Amino acid sequence: MASQIAVFGLGVMGRNLILNMADSGVRVMAYDRTAAKTRAFAESEAGRPNLAAAYDLAGLVAGLERPRRILFLIKAGAPVDEQIANLVPLLEPGDILIDGGNSLWADSERRAAALKEKGLIFVGMGVSGGEEGARHGPSLMPGGDPAAWGSLKPILEAIAAKAPDGSPCVDWMGPGGAGHFVKMVHNGIEYGDMQLIGESYHLMRAAFGWSAAEAGQAFAAWNRTELESYLVEITARILPVKAADGAPLVEKIVDAAGQKGTGKWTVQAALESGIPLTLITEAVFSRFLSALRDDRAAAAKVLPGPAPKPARPSDAELEDLRLALLAAKIMSYAQGYLLIRAADSERGWGIKPAATARIWRGGCIIRSVFLDRIREAFEAEPGIRSILLAPWFRKTLERSEGALRRVVAKAALAGIPVPAHAAALSFYDGYRSARLPADLLQAQRDFFGSHGYERVDAKGGEVFHTDWTGNLAETRTSTYNA
Repeated sequence: MASQIAVFGLGVMGRNLILNMADSGVRVMAYDRTAAKTRAFAESEAGRPNLAAAYDLAGLVAGLERPRRILFLIKAGAPVDEQIANLVPLLEPGDILIDGGNSLWADSERRAAALKEKGLIFVGMGVSGGEEGARHGPSLMPGGDPAAWGSLKPILEAIAAKAPDGSPCVDWMGPGGAGHFVKMVHNGIEYGDMQLIGESYHLMRAAFGWSAAEAGQAFAAWNRTELESYLVEITARILPVKAADGAPLVEKIVDAAGQKGTGKWTVQAALESGIPLTLITEAVFSRFLSALRDDRAAAAKVLPGPAPKPARPSDAELEDLRLALLAAKIMSYAQGYLLIRAADSERGWGIKPAATARIWRGGCIIRSVFLDRIREAFEAEPGIRSILLAPWFRKTLERSEGALRRVVAKAALAGIPVPAHAAALSFYDGYRSARLPADLLQAQRDFFGSHGYERVDAKGGEVFHTDWTGNLAETRTSTYNA
């Protein structure tokens, strides 16, 4: 019997997703451009039901039921374009090509449009959960040509993670690059979460004088609160692990963070849409700063500043740190959803914010009980401007924003960097300010560049310009370079 879908690429993600499909009752074909790799995989899984293999593109195409469904799990960028070009001559109108890699959303927009002209259907699908998620159930964010959804939905629902209420963690995000855009923002929020957790750990070590194991115990306790999440859980599991010499393994790891680029893409998208993605931007920049390891080592010897004086925390101080993480985490998600809403408004994708929160509850790296509160907020008021305005978040911030202030202040006085926490606090105070000093900024811009400004005591859209260096005469102008 012909296979329902082929997975092109036998890296860790590809192999695990194939096994997930086969175990979920999906007839799947394995393929890699290196035939020896395909043969080794097929031999290692010989006898597994629902699994077939192809050793060339002709065999791949011939072994699939129509419409053919081919899922790429290969390196993003040029390799995807190259393999699509190799396959197109062998396909028929209505066949579906799915890119499950970490591709730039704009590339998915381009590919969808180009393949539609050839009668083919393209889907750009975000896949989150790492190798464990791929094997046992990822969170899936497909988008592209909507003609694909009816054909893909049964397969994707079968292999997706299941949320606590049993619903599959997959939904259609929208046309064009919507799927990969949502995955990109997911990864940006992931950057923010990881940085915030890292800063909390840094404070435990530098301000509290705790061992890694003690910090792990605190994170384990926090994971039984509103902070319950995959990233807090694995932090609690990582910190007690010891190296062969008995020292904490985490302290043996070079403190220079890597990245694959999706966080940077998120920041670039925010700049293009004019969204203040300050916390996630600081998380990306913190990784850049960590890479300047030699510079930091030299600067540590000569630059002045306070040296932390560790002191065991009171129960109140520890609770402050937990609540500060909670408040900052809220800001990270609030910013991410502002970006999704802005991009959706610009491009008309029709992304449903409640659906993204629902499918992120299981399988993915940022899965947490927190996401149920976000889903509820958007379901109760789909047009809400920010989750910060929803009842649960307002009440949570009432009891946590003071803790965030105290933690940021204490860190600053002790010389301990907490850029993501500080960005969260500044964003919160800026967002809740009815008036900001941008009035002076606009006056400055009008002074040196005649950019014009609007007045609070005039009707909207009226633009004024002042002769700041002459007689201070104010005139209306027909141009406004905001």
